Amino acid sequence: MTGPHGAWEPDRLLPGYETRTLCGWLPQAPATVTRAVAAGGPDPVLTLVRPASAPPAPRGVVVHLHGYNDYFFARHLADAFHDAGWAFVALDARRAGRSWRPGDVPHYQGDLREQATDLTRAVAAARRTWPGLPVVVHGHSTGGLVTALWAHAHRARGGPDAVVLNSPFLSVERSWVRPLQDGALRPLARRAPLAVVASAPSRYAARLAERWDFDTSLKRPDGVPVRAGWLAAVRAGQLRVARGLALGVPVLVARSSRSGADVAGGDDLDGADTVLDVATIAALAPRLGADVREVVVEGGVHDLALSLDTPRAAYLTAVTGFLSTVRG
Repeated sequence: MTGPHGAWEPDRLLPGYETRTLCGWLPQAPATVTRAVAAGGPDPVLTLVRPASAPPAPRGVVVHLHGYNDYFFARHLADAFHDAGWAFVALDARRAGRSWRPGDVPHYQGDLREQATDLTRAVAAARRTWPGLPVVVHGHSTGGLVTALWAHAHRARGGPDAVVLNSPFLSVERSWVRPLQDGALRPLARRAPLAVVASAPSRYAARLAERWDFDTSLKRPDGVPVRAGWLAAVRAGQLRVARGLALGVPVLVARSSRSGADVAGGDDLDGADTVLDVATIAALAPRLGADVREVVVEGGVHDLALSLDTPRAAYLTAVTGFLSTVRG
């Protein structure tokens, strides 16, 4: 059951957490609206998730945005920020996690501004709750790509005080999805945005399900099909990153020390990024802004916060150390 939009209520998935459901924005261009509505209902929602208690005098607020085939469930991530003195709010973006509704195409967005406006609302809610405090956005994978583009678009007003990108999806090169050539993808996305262009199980998600407790209907080991409209939107965002962004705040880009194969039973599933190419992340990170710092986590998996104990601790230590340098 979902309570009234805008009211905080106990989370149905995580004890000790609460959620707030808000209405989502739809782009105004008619063709984009048609694609968005075709992917779900005409009234998309986004869901904010937070611990029921925050630090008594927080130093700032971390807003977390998940990746593709993902949602917020990592309580230890919120705990790490709480222990460092930071309040925490996660966003389950439209058609993902707690925001998925019957009839929605999971994780679909035909325009990255859809999820970016969800992030705008989440950051605005954080600033209203904790006025005057610095806000840091922590984006993972596709959420990292959206976060970077959003921070660039809001660099003059309303943006973050710092950004943390956890294995951001900055390029499709040597990644989990084999792309169509852009010249073929764009017309297909216009003609048939919901056409499936790739579909495969996620052995990475299946391996995580052996070690972490999450809802496998919301983070699916059988994977989420890639739609033409979604991939075209992602490619447009990645090409914008390749041309260079101008984030005016400190940016921490974190990645694993190596990439590996997404093969069932393979050792790489526990100690490498089997989703993205880490060399590509390293090459593109400097194009994000003037103050980009890099963290390389030995033995980290794609979501560094879900790595085995030692690399996970290294990642969380690096991020909380970065937070200590942030000023509003």
